[in-house]
Amino acid sequence: MATPMARGVVFIHSAPKALCPHLEWAVGRTIGRAVSFSWRDQPALPGARRAEFAWEAPAGAGSSIATAIRGWEHLRFEVTEDPTPRSDGGRWMHTPDLGIHFSQMDAAGAIVVSEDRVRAAMAIADPAEMRRELDVALGTAWDDELEIFRTAGDEAKPVVWLHQVG
Repeated sequence: MATPMARGVVFIHSAPKALCPHLEWAVGRTIGRAVSFSWRDQPALPGARRAEFAWEAPAGAGSSIATAIRGWEHLRFEVTEDPTPRSDGGRWMHTPDLGIHFSQMDAAGAIVVSEDRVRAAMAIADPAEMRRELDVALGTAWDDELEIFRTAGDEAKPVVWLHQVG
């Protein structure tokens, strides 16, 4: 049975300029074709660069991409992989201080926490410790650390919601 194709996005939130071509090479080697990122300055960290790259490759490539780029210092990134009919989706987040975090994602992009992980957190008598365990499962510290890098490069215009159409 053929491996289904998956799609995802590599978000390089901050990388030293000298690392940029190496990241392109590592991602390209992982997905089996040459890639070229559109690099921009990262306003949250002077001298750093940022990029987003949408990819398509066999399911499981998200994990391979995250593994290929996680070893470099001063690198902040996220890799997402959308679910396929035969595979779960995932999100890998990395910061220099925290290392890497993996979360399984459902079709809507929400983090899925396993029953065993929830039961283990519930077994802790101290509510503050239970919250800490669930924050680790959800990757809260990674989200908190990456948020400034996500929004600093947000050059999108505000969204206008249409409440009534027709």
